Amino acid sequence: MRVIGIDPGLRNLGWGVIEQQGSRLTHIANGLCTSAGKDLGARLLSLYEQLTDVFHSYAPEAAAVEQTFVNRDGAGTLKLGQARGIAMLVPAQAGLDIGEYAPNAVKKAIVGVGHAEKHQIAHMIGIHFPGVKLAGPDAADALAIAVTHAHHLQSSSRLSQAIARAS
Repeated sequence: MRVIGIDPGLRNLGWGVIEQQGSRLTHIANGLCTSAGKDLGARLLSLYEQLTDVFHSYAPEAAAVEQTFVNRDGAGTLKLGQARGIAMLVPAQAGLDIGEYAPNAVKKAIVGVGHAEKHQIAHMIGIHFPGVKLAGPDAADALAIAVTHAHHLQSSSRLSQAIARAS
């Protein structure tokens, strides 16, 4: 199964695609969608178009997006939420269910600590996928989201199978 993780951002939207075969995870691609334009509408449109191209190129079968955390800057949080809307819209248009994960849950799943720094996430992604060139910290975060989702899907599948056997 091909899984895409998306780290929403208005300036840079990170994405990472992995392949899951049983318990084996393989890196497929990662990158950044960088917004272009002066006004918010144009920036959101550019993110939408770039992320749509990623979906057409890599055809993911599952998607996960990082949840937005609320910070002190209400306007900044709202803008991030609008970018997150794009990150949710594109997979929904592809007919995919979307997993959503809190930033601390992703950090804990990848690093083992819920308050890990970006460089620690990138380091652990490098251990998961040796030799992979990361497009940047946002792409590393997106791969971490994809890995978290892949593990969640695998656990859910095992649980469903166990329940079915017990019935």
